[in-house]
Amino acid sequence: MSEGTAELVLISDQVIRMTEGEPMGPGFVAVRDGVVVATGPKEDAGAHIGPGTRVHDVGGRPVMPGFVDVHAHMEVAARTHYQTVDCRAPRCGSVADVLATLRAHLDEAVDGWLVGQANLFFDQKLADKRLPTRAELDSVSTEVAIAVRAGGHITVLNSRGLELAGIDRDYREADYSITGLPTVLRDETGEPTGVVKEMDNLLPLPRLSGDALHHALRRGVRELFTAHGVTTIGEISESVDGLRAMDRLHLDGELGARLRVYLWAPGTVSLEEACAHREWLDFKTPEELLRVHGVKMFADGGYSAASAAVKQPYVNDDHAGHHHCGEVALSPGQIGEALRRTAEAGLQLAVHANGDRAQEEVCEAVAAAGGAPAGVPAPRVEHAGNFLPDPAATALWRKAGIIPVPQPVFLYTFGDFFPAYLGDYGRLGRFPFRRLLDEGWPITGSSDVWIGSEERATNPFFSIWCTLRRRSFLGEILDAEQEITLAEALRMHTVNAARTLGEGDRYGSLEAGKYADVIVLDRDPFACSVDELLDVRVDEVYLAGRLVHEAAPIR
Repeated sequence: MSEGTAELVLISDQVIRMTEGEPMGPGFVAVRDGVVVATGPKEDAGAHIGPGTRVHDVGGRPVMPGFVDVHAHMEVAARTHYQTVDCRAPRCGSVADVLATLRAHLDEAVDGWLVGQANLFFDQKLADKRLPTRAELDSVSTEVAIAVRAGGHITVLNSRGLELAGIDRDYREADYSITGLPTVLRDETGEPTGVVKEMDNLLPLPRLSGDALHHALRRGVRELFTAHGVTTIGEISESVDGLRAMDRLHLDGELGARLRVYLWAPGTVSLEEACAHREWLDFKTPEELLRVHGVKMFADGGYSAASAAVKQPYVNDDHAGHHHCGEVALSPGQIGEALRRTAEAGLQLAVHANGDRAQEEVCEAVAAAGGAPAGVPAPRVEHAGNFLPDPAATALWRKAGIIPVPQPVFLYTFGDFFPAYLGDYGRLGRFPFRRLLDEGWPITGSSDVWIGSEERATNPFFSIWCTLRRRSFLGEILDAEQEITLAEALRMHTVNAARTLGEGDRYGSLEAGKYADVIVLDRDPFACSVDELLDVRVDEVYLAGRLVHEAAPIR
């Protein structure tokens, strides 16, 4: 192949480059050695076409850069997709539906456990407005342990599940779990009700390993991410076995996405082990496809378990009357040490801080430690921008030099329920994306997919729809004045996301010198109504110029 010619030239009537100032319209993308070597008007494509060039004219189907999901629990989602019973609302509309679904899948129990996947805020989304009880789960089975996991923060167990977990009236909770403050709810006699909070990683639930884990990851990445055009995933680690399986899958050419791994400390490994990962985690895959990129830590829990650390007391939880505001698990000293150690290891620090108080304390600690360190991407605060009751809080974000990482999908998932947990205070500053963009924050969109996520959570067009429609699970339009434009929403999921990872020079837009991570859509999103965006399909996905997904024809 002669110099200047490309291996692949994609030609389209609508190339959406996601670059500043460049108009959309007919054009081409030329690819060589996995990198974009040129883009431009369609009539200039010939200069890059030689005898060995594959020319693919997609006609009226738009071409754009692959999506970047900066915060996902891909391994957890893949395991869940593979090994749980789907009890989520609205698929199950009532407690009776949940029990019937579990009963129908009893023969799928693994290692004596049947695990049901239920949504965050499951008690609010079922018609009964409550969780299933221990007795109701016992009516399904007293021999099989049953766990209904309502997101990653609340689980309901039957009697056999409590028995296998060693939870009885004398059980005393640990001081802390890796997601928050462990809590066993009890009735007036002191008996466990079956509901436990922030304890999922303390329960003896079945685990996938070996070939089953390998198959679950391959299927999960393909069906949950690649098929929706996601070409880069900021993966919050779950297990070391999972990371090694991802390495093997990439070596076999079976993963269609770049992985930027954030080692969960202490969920997967300790902070010390994370910072020394090169000594024990020897990936064989080239770093452009798989690398340890950062460390993820938890400063508080979740709203559904009333364990996010907020500045006003919860009004409707098990601690009512005690001015319960959640707990911040990381001290300023711990945050400062983590910031220093990760920077020394060349890693980006990401801190889960759901509540406004948790975010404030994290930012104060980062600022006290000297702010964003040089030489690594700025520290991230996960979920900053989802709930921002005090607009002045962004001044502290700037002082600390952090990157806020909100999740538009949560607007649909639980935007309804802030007031139910926090009263009128919960109506302030819900997902204020318009204000944040106007202030100059290059915010991103990500799925934070875990067990209990909504069925469409990993589809970026669902996230984009959330930023424009702002419709909640119960159908309420939340703060319509915070709507943004489609172009802004696309940037959140491409260019801005790549910059959040500190890799804006490598992908996120179609420009010469960047990886040829390209997707072909079945229609022009700019010609769609807001609700039609939910139907946009990704027909083809290229990772570094290699076709990794092609949608089956619609018959």
